[in-house]
Amino acid sequence: MDPRDLHAARYEAFAAGRPAGEPGWLAARRKDAMSAFSAQGFPTTRDEDWRYTSVATIARTPFEPGVPGPKALRREHVEAAALPVYACSLFVFVNGRFAPELSAKPAQAGEVAVRSLAVALAESPAGLEPLLARRAPVEGAPFVALNTAFLEDGAVVLIPPRAVVDGAIQIVSLNGGEGKSMAHPRTLIVMGSGSEAKIAQTFLGVAGEAHFTNPVTEVVVGDGAVLDLYIDQRETDLAYHVASVYARIERSATFRTRTITLGGKLLRNDTIALLDGEGAHATLDGVYLVDGDRLLDNHTTIDHASPNCTSHELYKGILDGKARAIFNGRIIVRLDAQKTDSKQTNRALLLSDEAQINSNPQLEIFADDVKCTHGAAIGQLDEEALFYLRARGLTPKDARDMLIHAYAGEVLEGIGIEHLKNQLLRELFMQLDRDLADHEQ
Repeated sequence: MDPRDLHAARYEAFAAGRPAGEPGWLAARRKDAMSAFSAQGFPTTRDEDWRYTSVATIARTPFEPGVPGPKALRREHVEAAALPVYACSLFVFVNGRFAPELSAKPAQAGEVAVRSLAVALAESPAGLEPLLARRAPVEGAPFVALNTAFLEDGAVVLIPPRAVVDGAIQIVSLNGGEGKSMAHPRTLIVMGSGSEAKIAQTFLGVAGEAHFTNPVTEVVVGDGAVLDLYIDQRETDLAYHVASVYARIERSATFRTRTITLGGKLLRNDTIALLDGEGAHATLDGVYLVDGDRLLDNHTTIDHASPNCTSHELYKGILDGKARAIFNGRIIVRLDAQKTDSKQTNRALLLSDEAQINSNPQLEIFADDVKCTHGAAIGQLDEEALFYLRARGLTPKDARDMLIHAYAGEVLEGIGIEHLKNQLLRELFMQLDRDLADHEQ
């Protein structure tokens, strides 16, 4: 059976079961998205943007919509992997659906609104109409189209103008469990002018069979606002994860995102930042560890559409075993975007002879008064540095860990949530210890 027919049949059943009171604009956007997906189908390696990444397994696996989740899940299961609940506002979603019993009360009251998308659509759909499914296109993006077609629940974060959010907001997505399940969580973040916030998106896997997570995040950073968005992906080794982030950064606003990938079997991250106002700034950083036969594909686009904007991008990878990674970083400088200053750096550390990475930096410059640079470096641990550290009494493991900490720390140290940074460092070195034990067997 053609995968498009399978998803079309599921869509018809999904659309037929929607409440009668849902707004017409939402139904229309879902329908248009399903039409776009049916016309495109899943991408193949014949598509330029997917030539190193085959999603054939996702296409041919009959994933079923995930159930709300195992009833045995308790708050402590979330706390074991998420930030301490008293350190942040915690909003938990299980297989794409809000789980209030696993969530914590907001750390900050007042006008800051974090809520379930399903509830927001039921109670105040008019406020979402100009924002939801506006930034993320369905044409040419089949996974975004699939997410939009089944748009149902997720998180809505609305930060009012000039509000400064104390602490952190954490959105935890637990996926998997019994059966081959799929989830299409949607997140909408809107920063009012002059506001500031730190938001962490955490993706965790529930033990069970293979599952497919297809999240889409839409971000609007208003004039002069500052958003730090941390995305950490710690799915199970049986997980397929395709994530899309679309951000619009307005005049004098700052958008900083750090993507940390430590889990999953096949992962694809598409991050698109549009600098849509003079003086806007974007930082797109990432660090990842892939081992075994896992595959990670990072695609980024920074679109300079206005003058006097700056961007910085740094991606660092650690590969072991037969793992493969792809980095495709695209910087666009439009005709009117004079005085653009953009820098892109991609580095990879190979811990085995069989690991592979494909790096493809791209610059598309249509303005003449710009400063744009890019660089890529691939290598192994410095043998001289290892020898130096071991000569001073460090064990091979401690010497290796020190060098990797220095390597990955350039990205991880930029995480402005101390609990999250320490947790991810622990997870990184636990995984490295497992890889080292495999080498020694």
